[in-house]
Amino acid sequence: MSEDMTIQSVRQLTEQLRRMVERHFPFVWVRGEVGNVSRPASGHFYFTLKDAEAQLQCVWFRQQQRQRGGFDPLTGEVFETPPPAPEELLRQGTELICAGHVGIYAPRGQYQLVVELVQPAGQGGLAQAFEERKRRLAALGYFAQERKRRLPWDPVRVALITSPHGAAIHDFWRLAAQRGQAAHVRLYPVAVQGDGAAPSIVRALETANAHALRPDGPQVIVLIRGGGSLEDLWAFNEQEVAEAVYRSRLPVLAGIGHEVDVTLADLTADVRAATPSHAAQLLWPSRQELLQLLDDQEAALWRGMRRRLERQALQLDNLTRLLRAHAPQRRLERLESTRRRLALALQRAAREMLGGRQRQAEHLSRMLRSFWNPARLATEAREAVALEERLRAALPRLLSRRQQELLWWEQRLQAAGRQSVSRAEAQQERLALRLAACDPLGPLERGYALVSDSRGALLRSVRQARGGQELHIRLQDGALGVTVAQIRPRADTNATAEKGE
Repeated sequence: MSEDMTIQSVRQLTEQLRRMVERHFPFVWVRGEVGNVSRPASGHFYFTLKDAEAQLQCVWFRQQQRQRGGFDPLTGEVFETPPPAPEELLRQGTELICAGHVGIYAPRGQYQLVVELVQPAGQGGLAQAFEERKRRLAALGYFAQERKRRLPWDPVRVALITSPHGAAIHDFWRLAAQRGQAAHVRLYPVAVQGDGAAPSIVRALETANAHALRPDGPQVIVLIRGGGSLEDLWAFNEQEVAEAVYRSRLPVLAGIGHEVDVTLADLTADVRAATPSHAAQLLWPSRQELLQLLDDQEAALWRGMRRRLERQALQLDNLTRLLRAHAPQRRLERLESTRRRLALALQRAAREMLGGRQRQAEHLSRMLRSFWNPARLATEAREAVALEERLRAALPRLLSRRQQELLWWEQRLQAAGRQSVSRAEAQQERLALRLAACDPLGPLERGYALVSDSRGALLRSVRQARGGQELHIRLQDGALGVTVAQIRPRADTNATAEKGE
């Protein structure tokens, strides 16, 4: 058996199947013939819907078996006489239309339809009306993903449209107090079920969009409602509500009912939340996550700064070594060493030449004394003395020429040293200018400024700013905090800036 193969328990596998089924079948309509009806003491109904080829287990819980008087929520018709009781509807062999969600009953490992509405086949048209309305709105592009907008990150101004008395608002407030600590949430109270619910929701959406034009207007609209039956949630399936959500200039976050409940308002909204609590979680990030993110970014900033300083220090060391290697003092020291070596060599050569000439003279003198008579020797002696005097007279002239040549070389070495010093100084100035150009704060000394938003991100275009936004301006001797009052793009950018956003 492979090591990465996981052996699941029956409960784990059943739970995974249950979540998958409930996610893919949150609400369905089923037509079939009733059979195997039973009603234990709990008041729940258990029955099957079947046709010629298959059957489906159904359960209709007691809390969903509400008496609706003379009103049919599927068609909106008002009857003079009340509709039939549940036990009259669920007669053996009767053809019914049932609405609800598909789930899995773990103890028996079977899937079943959890019924919310029951009507005789052909009595109402709510399912057909819902599907027809859904198809029409889909054709108009109401549900298209490309038109849906992203929610603003960590908004500070939120328009909340819901009932002030429902459980949904309490769930939302609880998470808003934990996550949206700096946010201002304005409540637009509406009725969430009944005859006047849909117009009330439409008016609230229009009012919130009108308030968005103010500097302190909302950034996002949150439309929430607690769970309930299809009848309770039907106001959010009205076409006028879906159209108001579609026309909204602000992004709309819808959290209506439970995860299995799906309405036209959910499908039209920019973002759908599973529950009202989930809506608050989608709207604001966890403060603990933000603190951890801040710590991570601070650590990354320190790491980046240390790496940059290390690179700059290494570059400075390299440049320092280069400057030392080409320093004028080092060049002059090398030239002086060469001059002393040449002077010593010249002195040695002069001594060797004088010694050789003296030895030669002594040798000739000995030969003369051996082979010449005294008179000749006297004559030769006189000539030798004359030659010696000439030699002694020529030696200063030779030394003078050598000294002149040495002086000429010394002058050339000094000129070369000055040229090398000039070139090194020019190179040092160029390197200093390059180092100054790398200074990110250098332009501030020339009157420039760095503009960033509240998160520290630099602004490179007016299209990154919006009206009322707080910005930070970094100057040479400090920083300024400003608020955008007007946006004026250049005419050559072909951009249109909205004022007051």
